[in-house]
Amino acid sequence: PRHPTSGRYNYSAQTYARDITATNTHSSQAASMMRAGGHMAKATGKKIVVVGAVAGGASAAARARRLDEHATITMIEKAGDPSIANCGMPYWIGGEIEERGKLNVQTPASLKARLNLDVRVRTEAISIDKEAKTVRSRDLTTGSEYDEPYDELILSLGAKPFLPPIPGIEREGNFSLRNLDDMDDIDGWIKARNARSAVVCGGGFIGVEMAEQLHRRGLKVTLVEALPQIMAPFDPEMAMMLTSELEHNGVAVRLGAAIKGFESSASGALASDVVLGGADGTAPDRVPADLVILGLGVRADTSLPERAGIKLNARGGIVVDECMRTSEPHIWAVGDAIEVANPVGGGQWMVALAGPANRQGRLCADAIYGLGEQRAYRGTYGTSAVRVFSLDAASTGLNERAAKAANRTYDCVHLHPNSHASYFPGAETVSLKLLFDTSDGPDRGRVLGAQAVGKDGIDKRIDVIATALQAKLTVDDLAALELCYAPPFGSAKDPVNYAGMIAQDMLDGLVKTVQWSELPRLPADPPVVILYVRT
Repeated sequence: PRHPTSGRYNYSAQTYARDITATNTHSSQAASMMRAGGHMAKATGKKIVVVGAVAGGASAAARARRLDEHATITMIEKAGDPSIANCGMPYWIGGEIEERGKLNVQTPASLKARLNLDVRVRTEAISIDKEAKTVRSRDLTTGSEYDEPYDELILSLGAKPFLPPIPGIEREGNFSLRNLDDMDDIDGWIKARNARSAVVCGGGFIGVEMAEQLHRRGLKVTLVEALPQIMAPFDPEMAMMLTSELEHNGVAVRLGAAIKGFESSASGALASDVVLGGADGTAPDRVPADLVILGLGVRADTSLPERAGIKLNARGGIVVDECMRTSEPHIWAVGDAIEVANPVGGGQWMVALAGPANRQGRLCADAIYGLGEQRAYRGTYGTSAVRVFSLDAASTGLNERAAKAANRTYDCVHLHPNSHASYFPGAETVSLKLLFDTSDGPDRGRVLGAQAVGKDGIDKRIDVIATALQAKLTVDDLAALELCYAPPFGSAKDPVNYAGMIAQDMLDGLVKTVQWSELPRLPADPPVVILYVRT
């Protein structure tokens, strides 16, 4: 979401593998002083309280321990598990990940042994006293409450599933997916009731992945999306390939279908009839479901800072500076619940992704120990990926909708080269779309974003372009990049090179292009001949 139900989940396994390896409470690597950028991070014996674990909070706690072996670090986590592989939950439900225990990356005991962290699970932080510098906490097992003092407080609150006021949304058999308890509930429902059909509500990351995995488990799956396309980070012509792949594999996809309600099934389905009404006012339709997955987006889980008077934005996200400071002294925030800079589109936005949350946690700890100013957070570019049966898809930066909203003057290219040398076995088509600036100012030619879909080599092309975005490279730079080449891995001119070269020709006026969306507006007199030459 990722916390799971949003965009990309919070996932802490890699963070712990990096921050915990060869580290324990008394090791020299958890040194009391660390050299960084010419400054010294001095051990202070601070009392640090982290509310929320998983990605951002756990990363902050691990980094703080490595900077200061004398600090007292307490983690307060409402769920029962402090470090879980959220991203893997759909794949365990589908059976692709076979061992449930692998999703439980760390336990309170292991974090105590490795990093001397005081981890309190099934404990809810219910209020913050900024003047007394305490967090009022409730043990959800016993109901007892107590005040936990802090010198520095880090909020890693994540996002919670968005449940709009749709009639019947709370019916038995309707599930969101945020933690291992939710995962177990879904699995238990399928087993106990021998569920045969599922309706997945929402065509974002969690919806698409759950549709794939429930199909893999043998359920008849219908994916419902109110918008005209699934996967909002992609433009329609790219998302269409993913829709076709779902349908090709037997998943029914209903686009432009608003959910009107969840009602008792007239046909005996175990959960509900999902009542759909077309956005165009068509008559309601009923889709019976033994299981309903609610992947309708997420909202920042920020009731705690709101009650404390910490500044929030209009969407409820916590306002922070580039070092993760909130509006209140000694209170910091990281992860899905904060707003961040959009380096390409400008302004601020909220992005639920695991990678940024992990980096924010580390940076936050650095800032607490005086190392953060030279490492200010650079913003979030929205780089993400998803698998849909045999296709991979990834994107970074702006899509066309976002580019228009940001008032960017842009153009785009589509190309379909091979993932590696065509003569080497296994080459697959890479459908790549690149957006670039076409203004007459200093940004002319700057890379704005990219999307790719295919069976091989997708993620590495988008990773290269994501790097180009952060470096503010131009299409000239893409054309000039020296990338790995050998027949099993790529081509002498990589797809990223080709994208830059085609964009160069467009900017130089050597070629004019017509986008697919412009075809209906082509002049009828004289008629335009469309000649298909792709093989």
